[in-house]
Amino acid sequence: MKIFFLGTGAADWVLKEEQEGEFRRYSSALIDDNLLIDPGPQVLEAMVEYSKSCEDIKYIINTHRHKDHYDEDTLTAIKAKGAEFIDFKAGEVRKLGDYTVSAYAANHGTSTEAVHFIIEKDGKKIFYGLDSAWLLYEEVKAIKEKHIDFAVLDGTIGNQEGDYRIFEHNNLRMVREMKLTLDLFVDRFAISHMAYTLHEPHEVLAKEMAQYNIEVAFDGLETEI
Repeated sequence: MKIFFLGTGAADWVLKEEQEGEFRRYSSALIDDNLLIDPGPQVLEAMVEYSKSCEDIKYIINTHRHKDHYDEDTLTAIKAKGAEFIDFKAGEVRKLGDYTVSAYAANHGTSTEAVHFIIEKDGKKIFYGLDSAWLLYEEVKAIKEKHIDFAVLDGTIGNQEGDYRIFEHNNLRMVREMKLTLDLFVDRFAISHMAYTLHEPHEVLAKEMAQYNIEVAFDGLETEI
């Protein structure tokens, strides 16, 4: 199983031509090129840039309906190519072809129906945890029981502390604490959903987080699980 990051930015990123320097699209990801997580408004252009085909997408799932993660026009365009949209509620487990997808309530206060996913295939397991503050009990329990090969955690707030957004997003201190707590149950950790206004450039951020053995996702990153 592999994951390809189409976008790794939070909602404060703007269009590429309006952004100075480093650029991240809104967060979304492809599993094995055929399962799309979050049909946001920049997914179609990302698919073109990275030579991905919408015709390969069989399934679309969504963490929540915030506009950087969900766009009706994007959804309609990909469904027109034959993809199926599966709307998950917390607590649901569904078989999507070769995948088993489990949804868990996310700690994301401005979206009361937000979910995280554990995606399983051929004995491999990915945890996708955007957007969120501290992980909630049921998903932590599942992570411990299942053992996760690759976990993607929210890294929105960067090194900001005393920031009200920690009630629905993580700063990096929170990410490090969760990694320390879950190290026995997760093989690899990464962060995504980085805010433009709250982070150092990718090279600086990646060097900082490497000290803690935490990977920093970037647009166009593909990694084998």
